Amino acid sequence: MSKKPYYITTAIAYTSGKPHIGNTYEIVLADSIARFKRQQGYDVFFQTGTDEHGQKIELKAADAGITPKEFVDNVSGEIKRIWDLMDTSYDKFIRTTDEYHEKQVQKIFKKLYDKGDIYKGHYEGMYCTPCESFFTPSQLVDGKCPDCGRECQPAKEEAYFFKLSNYTDRLIKHIEENPEFIQPESRKNEMMNNFIKAGLQDLCVSRSSFKWGVPVDFDDKHVVYVWIDALSNYITGLGYDVDGNHDENFKKYWRADLHLIGKDILRFHTIYWPIMLMALDIPLPKQIFGHPWLLQGDGKMSKSKGNVLYADDLADFFGVDAVRYFVLHEMPFENDGVITWELLVERLNSELANTLGNLVNRTVSMINKYHGGEVTNTEVHDTEGIDEDLKKCATEAAAKVEAKMEKLRVADAITEVFTLFKRCNKYIDETMPWALAKDEASNDRLKTVLYNLVESICIGTTLLESFMPKTAEKILGQLNAEKRELADLNTFGKYPSGNKVTEKPEILFARLDINEVLEKVEAMRAANAEPEVKYPEVEPKEEISIDDFFKVQFRVGEVLKCEPVPKAKKLLCSQIRIGNEVRQIVSGIAMHYKPEEMVGKKVAVVTNLKPVKICGVLSEGMILAASDNDGNLSVLTVDKDILPGSEIC
Repeated sequence: MSKKPYYITTAIAYTSGKPHIGNTYEIVLADSIARFKRQQGYDVFFQTGTDEHGQKIELKAADAGITPKEFVDNVSGEIKRIWDLMDTSYDKFIRTTDEYHEKQVQKIFKKLYDKGDIYKGHYEGMYCTPCESFFTPSQLVDGKCPDCGRECQPAKEEAYFFKLSNYTDRLIKHIEENPEFIQPESRKNEMMNNFIKAGLQDLCVSRSSFKWGVPVDFDDKHVVYVWIDALSNYITGLGYDVDGNHDENFKKYWRADLHLIGKDILRFHTIYWPIMLMALDIPLPKQIFGHPWLLQGDGKMSKSKGNVLYADDLADFFGVDAVRYFVLHEMPFENDGVITWELLVERLNSELANTLGNLVNRTVSMINKYHGGEVTNTEVHDTEGIDEDLKKCATEAAAKVEAKMEKLRVADAITEVFTLFKRCNKYIDETMPWALAKDEASNDRLKTVLYNLVESICIGTTLLESFMPKTAEKILGQLNAEKRELADLNTFGKYPSGNKVTEKPEILFARLDINEVLEKVEAMRAANAEPEVKYPEVEPKEEISIDDFFKVQFRVGEVLKCEPVPKAKKLLCSQIRIGNEVRQIVSGIAMHYKPEEMVGKKVAVVTNLKPVKICGVLSEGMILAASDNDGNLSVLTVDKDILPGSEIC
């Protein structure tokens, strides 16, 4: 009988830099689900990979003095190294620079164009380079990108657009008829109410202002924008072919059972991607799950602070499985989780070293001490029901874990496993093997107690395998036990009576001293922190009184129009609204700003300077700007939506 296929994907990681632990959480989460599905008997195909095109990559490569392909090769290799380090069992690692993928992206774009779902036009709006997204002014939050909070720049360019509105009603119908399609429930409500039912605007799907992307093969001025390029990896990675010559993997595994993604890219996966599939006449995935974020406890991760947490650094401190345990167990189902060094140490000491490690160690040690390493079931049970209570906890654990995993409540599933381990520890306290060992008449009872412990630990370890695979392997090795099928875990007594455990139990998790760890962390942060900034040296001017300062009037001005001053390379002439009047101001900023970049900015202006002519052009004030020793210049702007003409004081 053939196994039922199960296709799971992560979002493909953007190759702008080394992934931190928050990025790594997703691949570990997906791996735990994929491993558990394999335990359940599914034929799993687990895909991950890297997203490698875009303006941000082009700019980073230029800064590094290498080609974009060299840049993404390096970063993609680093991402793959970390995924492998974290013991993730993916079946396919796709790169959007793979030749097959790029060819299919071109075909997909052409097919949608030929159908009339993509058309050519112009885009004008506010553009966020890091997010590679256009926004209308009304979509900005405090004048900044609603997704990442960074500055957006006005941009206008020729582009191709995807008619999302053609499929809005069909998408709403699908979501309403398939309540599990978007999970958790709160994410579904957010997408439906804030985006889909509010009305979908046509989506920009090409760019002509940079070259690092998949070329539109029928219009060489354009490259395919990230949405069609990156999102289509989920089908191209299986061998989808626009012409219908699909690989066997696509026929076998599509439609996807689960797209596992971060909550920040839910909109792209629950709106753009389903509509794209509808337009291509491809069945929609069964479920899209938007997981929460893993946040640094002492604030946002920052390279300048030296507090970015990377999976390889954490693995050096705690071991791979301890890191896997932490990110899987400490993340709530819907809300963001927090990671700190202190919490990592506390969990390792309490849960991994005490609850699990100590349980295995003292069980194996007692078997060696009292019975020469042999585990024998003599069926001498207690009369108080202690044995039955342990057996009940052990044999019901698998069903409880499966129920949690079915709802993708991975943290809760791990809790169920550790509930069994804690019950085992309690069983030791209840039965007191050391006391039984003192009485020869209780020897058979002692054998049964130790057998019950080994059998219960084997059941819990089998359930632990998906989350901490190397630890599970070590425990089974110490107990001289075989891997079991999940279906066998509801029966107590599968461990062969007469088996022998290892003579010398290995310490699974050594307790750590928090002060020693923090000392090492500080040393690591100091080594990884960016070099000390050399601040500009400015010649101080003579002191002035507050009255002198109040002689200068500063007001907010909104740049309405900006153009170069003829025959003056360094000068721009701006028309600036200051309250009810519009003034003309000439500034020496042309080497740092294009005229169109100035339009819309709200700048700080000195308004009570005497008007002067600069290169024959009247200037009625001064735009304030800052400059450093390296020749960088930035005009001073306000960070909130302040009315033009407001006084700066």
